[in-house]
Amino acid sequence: MHDATRKLSMAQVLICGAAIVTLSMGIRHGFGLWLQPITQDMGWTRQTFALAMAVQNLSWGLFGIFGGMLADRLGAFRVLIGGAALYAMGLAGMALSPTPLLFSLTTGVLIGAAQAGTTYAIIYGVLGRQIPADKRSWAMGVAAAAGSFGQFLMVPLEGQLILRLGWQEALLVLSAMVILIVPLAFGLREPGFRGSAPIKRTQSVGEAFAEALRYRSFLLLTAGYFVCGFQVVFIGVHMPSYLRDQGLTPQVASYALALIGLFNVFGTYIAGSLGQRIPKRHILAFIYFARAVAITIFLLVPLSPLSVYVFSAVIGALWLSTVPPTNATVAQIFGVQHLSMLSGFVFFSHQIGSFLGVWLGGYLYDRTGSYDIVWYLAIVLGILAGLVNLPVREGAIVRATPQAA
Repeated sequence: MHDATRKLSMAQVLICGAAIVTLSMGIRHGFGLWLQPITQDMGWTRQTFALAMAVQNLSWGLFGIFGGMLADRLGAFRVLIGGAALYAMGLAGMALSPTPLLFSLTTGVLIGAAQAGTTYAIIYGVLGRQIPADKRSWAMGVAAAAGSFGQFLMVPLEGQLILRLGWQEALLVLSAMVILIVPLAFGLREPGFRGSAPIKRTQSVGEAFAEALRYRSFLLLTAGYFVCGFQVVFIGVHMPSYLRDQGLTPQVASYALALIGLFNVFGTYIAGSLGQRIPKRHILAFIYFARAVAITIFLLVPLSPLSVYVFSAVIGALWLSTVPPTNATVAQIFGVQHLSMLSGFVFFSHQIGSFLGVWLGGYLYDRTGSYDIVWYLAIVLGILAGLVNLPVREGAIVRATPQAA
């Protein structure tokens, strides 16, 4: 299997994969900028917008499982093409939906499914198959850093598009831009998936998943990833409105999200590189504990543009830094035959957390007029996630029939 598929150069895989993640994740990270323009123009509550974002995250997680299965079976190329088409349709639907139901179907279901086919699980499957194990964690860090650079690059651009064109026209521009994923996908067309000859496997999908569910470390990683989703999506979607509620300008929110993306470029790259040298469970525990500390300090100090920027830099360094060590650990334990599928299952837990983080943010704000409860939950969950990652065992699972790693 691996001799057949390792025919793409490392540079080609990293460049095309990083560019796809930059575009797909960069657009996604800016969705919080649309909360107030859309709700004010359409006369909707924040909970309406938050529910659509919550559905998006749940849809991403659910479709990510099946997208991973398809990518493992048919190759990433076909999944990326379909994901790009769905993304374009979803962004256009987000701009043109006249009712909350249609808004949830397009912004939620369609864009969520599109993200499942154009982001980490799909790209990491290619990296796992094409890049040797001794460089895999580093390569995953590079791809995750690209997603963070996308946030730094795209969020200010999205803010300017909204300011200059209006929120609807801005979404239509993004709908056209996302089609650039199609030519980039050709750079990830793995030779081993061409033609009708199936890839040789020593486990079925069901056997691989059943094995993972019986393995305690897989469940611990999954639990920790739930917290990651809760924290980052709540902050990413609701922090712009939280800052405006506190009297800060929309520009502060845009710069804050851009800083998160910029510093996470370094954070994810460092996390991926360190994963080649030190236990990845220690990296994950540190990230979750540090997030809890950062949020606590942010809430305790007087709010100002400076405190926002410092918090954004710190939380940015920890933002998606969980992605490389989590996925590299899954590959290290189970091998790469079903890596996209298993990563998709872990990510589904992340997206359940994302659903609750973004939805509770809107729901509790509408009920209490404050985000305080959700901030406190983010702190407590960060501590718990740090604790559950400490006992993770990273060694390759022992099977009766050895699996290629």
